[in-house]
Amino acid sequence: MGIKRYFATRVAILFAVLLATLFLTILLVGSNMDTIMKKGIAIQVRAEIVENKALASSFKDTVELDAYVQTQIEQRMRNLGLDSPWYSPNRIGLAMYKILILDFGHATFLTSDSGSSAVGEIILEKLPRTVLLFTTATIIISVIGIFIGAAAGSKPRSKTDRLTSSFAIISSSFPVWWVGMIMIFAFSFSYSIFPARATPLIAPSDPGYVPALLYHMMLPLITIVLIGFGTWAYLVRNFMVGIMQEDFVFVKKAIGISQRKILFGSALKNAAPPIVTVLALSLSGSLGGAIITEAVFDWPGMGRLYFEAISVMDLPVIIGATYVLTAFFLVSIFISDLLYGYLDPRIRTG
Repeated sequence: MGIKRYFATRVAILFAVLLATLFLTILLVGSNMDTIMKKGIAIQVRAEIVENKALASSFKDTVELDAYVQTQIEQRMRNLGLDSPWYSPNRIGLAMYKILILDFGHATFLTSDSGSSAVGEIILEKLPRTVLLFTTATIIISVIGIFIGAAAGSKPRSKTDRLTSSFAIISSSFPVWWVGMIMIFAFSFSYSIFPARATPLIAPSDPGYVPALLYHMMLPLITIVLIGFGTWAYLVRNFMVGIMQEDFVFVKKAIGISQRKILFGSALKNAAPPIVTVLALSLSGSLGGAIITEAVFDWPGMGRLYFEAISVMDLPVIIGATYVLTAFFLVSIFISDLLYGYLDPRIRTG
């Protein structure tokens, strides 16, 4: 299979998965679609009234205003075909189309820091913060884990190998939220090195907000890295143990090539395909944040947004966040597939 055909096949499969996920999400919340649509149209109608001062001043009282808004809602719903049941093909098709073009409508309860109820603006506000924290942590974890895991895998049953395996088992046994609470108690209350809340108290529009956000990020970042790099090192260690037993490694040792060159020049390169796959999946998973971790540290990212949206059943936010994170996840899988095919030609020619 050529690289172009491999590329086209993967795109088609992942796009089909995205549509299937979107369709199932709409079916799960379908009975509430009328409420979501009506709210979005009502906000749009009221915004048009506010912008048109002549129209706003033409109403005698709030009763006449409410009647006008309701009439406009019903008329626009009929024009869009929203007067039919939510499970009709045109309703489901319209909902999928709007979500595909990133038109998520307006949140029912939640708002952004600037006061906007547009779901797209809320997600756009939270997503960069999650990327900043969890993607940074994932990159640091993977770099540390790769080097420690490679060193441990090159010498099975050595002290480094035993320490790596033991630390991976111990660190993965403790939940992040529990370690986070211990870290907050130790470094926020006992020694006052870092703030207990990861959300700065100043407004996002303040010039000092970004430095304050980076400072508040340090404690959750350290906690996530401390918990995560042991597991990463153990995975890389297991990949390397098998590769270091291959014939080409013994040949390189026999002709006098140094252990360091064999380890980082040849063995690690052969272990690259599975490592790249795990890294891509870890990066995509980090975009969703972690509900409990963000709740413990009060980090204003996608995880806490999910928690708040589920708590108040804000369906437009839940649907929008699910779509965005699913799209990122599928893109990361696509990139990992391409890298896997590039690093291992057997995948694209098989």
